[in-house]
Amino acid sequence: MILPIVAFGDPVLKKEAEEIDANFADLSQLISDMFETMYQAKGVGLAAPQIGKSIRLFIVDGSPFADDPDDEPDPKAKGIENFKKVFINPIIEEQAGAEWAFQEGCLSIPGIRENVSRKERILVSYYDERWQLKEEWFEGYAARIIQHEYDHVEGILFTDHLSPLKKKLLLKRLGNISQGAISVDYKMSFPSAKKNRKP
Repeated sequence: MILPIVAFGDPVLKKEAEEIDANFADLSQLISDMFETMYQAKGVGLAAPQIGKSIRLFIVDGSPFADDPDDEPDPKAKGIENFKKVFINPIIEEQAGAEWAFQEGCLSIPGIRENVSRKERILVSYYDERWQLKEEWFEGYAARIIQHEYDHVEGILFTDHLSPLKKKLLLKRLGNISQGAISVDYKMSFPSAKKNRKP
């Protein structure tokens, strides 16, 4: 089932999410719905807060970042074509390497892309969808996607990493997103629509 993606301005996006356990109701269905929602919106990652659930869960599929066979190979895209994972109760244990800037976007903030600097390698502990505990190093685009989605379960948006001047310049556009005054080709839930809904 395709779920509405929560737009910028909804309080759930700024809240630190809660851990869950293996008895969380209908988790397999939720994960399946999240993948369906992410693919329909043409995303590479989706966190539970983005569908209105304040739990420490996110999914990723980095295959859109895979190298075009006709292009020069990008070392940061190594292994990304098979990078499809579920992260439950993740913890970034360690960060390493240089910071590198890349234009990020977000399904909750459509139409805005800005450079964000992140570390090139990270060590993550997490549970997969079978509740197997893992600890793995990720690098390049995989590390970036994880860091972006991890921010979501911490109540952080990519716009929080921008300079005060850049945030000020984006205020009107962010306000339009919150109000639903945008054109988007996937299902969204806008904070202003909730406020205006009659009880």
